[in-house]
Amino acid sequence: MVKRKIALAGLAVSLLAATVACSKQPAADKQPAASDDTTPVTFSYYSFSSGKDIMANQTVIGKELEKQTGVNWKMEFIVGDQKTKSGVMIASGDYPDVIVPEGEIDKLMDAGAFIALDDLIEKYGPNIKRVYGPYMDKFRQKDGKIYHLPFSANQGYIMDPNISQGAFWIQRSVLKEFNYPKIKTLDEYFDLIKKYKEKHPQVDGKDTIGFVSFAGVADNFFTLTNPPMHLAGYPNDGGVIVDMKTQEAKIFAATDLEKRWAKKLNEINAEGLFDPESFVVNKDQYLAKLTSGRVLGYFNYGWQVGDATNNLKKAGIDEKRYAPLPIVFDKDIKDQYIDPPSFVNNRGIGISVKAKDPVRIIKYFDNLLKEENQILTQWGIKDETYSVNDKGRFVMNADQIAKRNDPEFKRSYGFQYFEYSWPRYGNNSVLKDGNSFAVGNQPEVASMSYTEGDKKILEAYGAKVFTDLFAKPDNRPWFPAWSINLGQGTPEQLFGQKSGDLQKKYLPKLIMAKPEQFDAIWNEYVGEMNKLDKKQYEATITKVVKDRAAGKW
Repeated sequence: MVKRKIALAGLAVSLLAATVACSKQPAADKQPAASDDTTPVTFSYYSFSSGKDIMANQTVIGKELEKQTGVNWKMEFIVGDQKTKSGVMIASGDYPDVIVPEGEIDKLMDAGAFIALDDLIEKYGPNIKRVYGPYMDKFRQKDGKIYHLPFSANQGYIMDPNISQGAFWIQRSVLKEFNYPKIKTLDEYFDLIKKYKEKHPQVDGKDTIGFVSFAGVADNFFTLTNPPMHLAGYPNDGGVIVDMKTQEAKIFAATDLEKRWAKKLNEINAEGLFDPESFVVNKDQYLAKLTSGRVLGYFNYGWQVGDATNNLKKAGIDEKRYAPLPIVFDKDIKDQYIDPPSFVNNRGIGISVKAKDPVRIIKYFDNLLKEENQILTQWGIKDETYSVNDKGRFVMNADQIAKRNDPEFKRSYGFQYFEYSWPRYGNNSVLKDGNSFAVGNQPEVASMSYTEGDKKILEAYGAKVFTDLFAKPDNRPWFPAWSINLGQGTPEQLFGQKSGDLQKKYLPKLIMAKPEQFDAIWNEYVGEMNKLDKKQYEATITKVVKDRAAGKW
């Protein structure tokens, strides 16, 4: 494994290169408005992620953008299964004006749901070219054309001081109870939870829950299947782990890594620590559990549980909030939970073949990418949701931070709807004046937003910010491998689907089985997985990983 000093040197090079790149950005966003036509018009927007339907101009940000462009949006979000919805959409040919397809992008792309954007960008997209220029060859399709705009076009690079990606989370009361012990391994993590639950079997008259998983929602089942790679010291490359030296990609489903994880969950289930409702609760029920004060631990990516995190912070009971931990299988494993600099090329937003006015829409996209509007979608309005100090730094006071942590305020203001699923800078971007694009990455805001409880736990572990608890990421030029486009109906895509189906079938059985039944079920699972052609899948992923590492996307 690459030593940390090499990783830090690589990261320093990335930061230096990013800073130089940021300072040389063209000034397209200083041009006049991308469109002189501000005639009122409403377009339809459909996202395959969950959310509450709304008219964009019912939010402060949506209203401001409507003033600039005359464009309003009827925003709708997925209800039910993604695959079912995309199938119905394709069969009927009834597409909204723009689509955020999430995991259904390949299917919709193959169905011809999107128009090519190349000519529109060339004619009407100076800011699109400014932001996406260095990346465009990374998200062209096989015919050489561009059909969607990704959400990860970083303009420079700054690390998130907090954990928005994966971690094993533990209720802070558990750490406090045992005087903030340093725990690193999975065994230590569950041993601590077990000891606390024995001392505190109930919370407010209800049973304490040792560990819960977000496996009741099909599209979030990866929350249960991903931990083995993290526990083994790898970042989130999807269903594979990639060797740093050979760049060989290997499936970890139905291997000893997954067995070790499933076996541990089986053990804690037998001890009454695992929540059996993990396989049946919906998202709202799951988040409600996390905010109830009853759950002691869970694995999640920080972005999955934002509402629960914010609600707990709003409630002001620090001990019932959670701390992120870089848990691994063994003490000699270097964790890699923090994502290295990356580009995700298979998620984004596209204009459908049924769009009423593609020119007006692409002009809206271009206007959105002006830096002042990128600031609007992330920071809001100056002296309202943030301020600028005498050094030109963006800052927020306690009241502004409290509002920003309020899910309902985020919705009504429009951050919930505009801060991510539109043409945008990448999360780790740096603005031209040196401020962070993302509010959470601004050091002044991060330090100001820390509660006394945050400061206490950071002090206990000798850290200034929560990412200090984690190892710095090694450079992985292919990252993330999960963004590799396999194509619909290919042997590789079918392997991914079938292997995922087997995990959904067998992992609940393995976890909930009596310990003496585990090995028999595991052998059956491995036998079924071995019927699939994983060699071709691994060979395909390996080739793309090596191509990306060589600069060929």
